Amino acid sequence: MPVPMEDVRNLLKKANKELIGKENVVATGVGFKKVNGQATDQLALICSVSSKKAKKFLTPRELIPSTIQNVPTDVHPTGVIHILQDPKRKFRPAPGGVSIGHVNITAGTLGCYVHKNGVDYVLSNNHVLANSNDANPGDSILQPGPADGGRFPEDRFAELTVFIKINFITDGGGGGGGNDCKIANGTAGFLNAIASILGSKTRLVSEKRNNVQAGDNKVDCALARPLDKDWVKNEILQVGAVAGIATGELGASVKKFGRTTEFTTGTIEQIDVTVNVSYGSNKVATFVDQLMTGGGMSAGGDSGSAVVNDQNEIVGLLFAGSSSNTILNRIQNVFTALDISLIT
Repeated sequence: MPVPMEDVRNLLKKANKELIGKENVVATGVGFKKVNGQATDQLALICSVSSKKAKKFLTPRELIPSTIQNVPTDVHPTGVIHILQDPKRKFRPAPGGVSIGHVNITAGTLGCYVHKNGVDYVLSNNHVLANSNDANPGDSILQPGPADGGRFPEDRFAELTVFIKINFITDGGGGGGGNDCKIANGTAGFLNAIASILGSKTRLVSEKRNNVQAGDNKVDCALARPLDKDWVKNEILQVGAVAGIATGELGASVKKFGRTTEFTTGTIEQIDVTVNVSYGSNKVATFVDQLMTGGGMSAGGDSGSAVVNDQNEIVGLLFAGSSSNTILNRIQNVFTALDISLIT
């Protein structure tokens, strides 16, 4: 016999202190139990958790009982719940997910913070921080980006340090300056061609100031050094702290927070992707060993976003997309190219 709504609500009042006190629980409430992702007509005590873990990874204290006084419980993975903030405004300290950009572009996204030779750096795309190869180390990086009101010198946040040069198969001259991170703008149709799956042996060699990719590209990435260590907030808006790095597996669920579309989720629908990407002004570059997600995860200005899995481990660096798909650099290729590690 179904338990009446009022009885379930009263039971929650009694059990709430114990449930909300469990380490992984971020919210409790009354709702309908889900089975295989579909809501049933059975009332349940719902526990929202920052991440859903297998029972074998939980201590007895962390486990949520399957029923309480004959009322079922249900666990919903919602992630950490944050206040909703405008990523286009000025942040000090600045977390990942907010507006940033080279002084001569419009705006992209601050991906996350990384470590190199004992120094903390901003990680984002070449076309966000280095103006699609047209910048020089020491150039000013603004937060927010110029399109979101960032001005020099008052909003100068970091200095460009190093970028991996992009090899273009066609080049109409000039850089990517002035584009509202068009590489991620779905309406512009930046996926010109998805070629056959290709394994690449692309290697990196050194130039005087930056690295150049020999052959096809694997990454669109760059680093900038924040001007003040107190301006760094080592987490991502509405995602939280980064837990590590992981391989982007086919079928894996992923999420990101970006300057334009903010918090979005998707699924890795293809791996080992080879793609021709338009950078505008008749500039096209071929990228290999990429990941492709579905679900319309991005739009113009989201380039540079760190894409993480359900465990908050980074799997990719968002840099391109169409109206229906998003392209990510494999994070292992990014970390290798830049010789960086996560801040621990």
